[in-house]
Amino acid sequence: MALLPENIVDRLVQMERRIQALSTAVNTRPPLNEIRPVPPTNPPPNPPAPKPVLRVFDGYNHELFADDIATGGLARPWLQLMPPVDHVNVAKWPSTTNTAAFTPIAQSFNPVWQPKMRLMMYTKVSSGASGQVKVMVDGQQFGPTVTAGQSFDHTGLLPVDLPTKFGKVMTVEIHAMVTSASGTVYAQTVSMYGTQT
Repeated sequence: MALLPENIVDRLVQMERRIQALSTAVNTRPPLNEIRPVPPTNPPPNPPAPKPVLRVFDGYNHELFADDIATGGLARPWLQLMPPVDHVNVAKWPSTTNTAAFTPIAQSFNPVWQPKMRLMMYTKVSSGASGQVKVMVDGQQFGPTVTAGQSFDHTGLLPVDLPTKFGKVMTVEIHAMVTSASGTVYAQTVSMYGTQT
């Protein structure tokens, strides 16, 4: 049997200890499935609880994905919430001739991912008539009531509780009514998307 130098056995024992230490470190490391804020090195007395911030950039430094640090939810990308519609032929627009009360004339269902929404809509009224148009989200008014014939363009917080509604479906409805003795009020949504605070 050949004689081995004394340090070969010692080296094997050291390597075995290092492998065991590495194995233990790998198994005790926290999972990499969440992002946590890094605490400041010199925090002030009673600092506010830090909020995690998530930003993803591409190779050209374009921000591809971001969270909304003010209220939670998604800041970027802005998600489109409706398909293209006919905005030229008024006769094809949702409409009402109801003079008694606001009537729902269009409806969509969209998931809530962001705290705010922008909605742009054209409104028209038949010759000699007058009317009003408003937007309802889950039964609550979103933005102002506009006089038919004016454009509706409003960006604002959704009238929902974001933490409990996040990822669930909201109902968006266009309501209109004729305020003159007779006539027709038309409305056509041309843009609607979620946005950050």
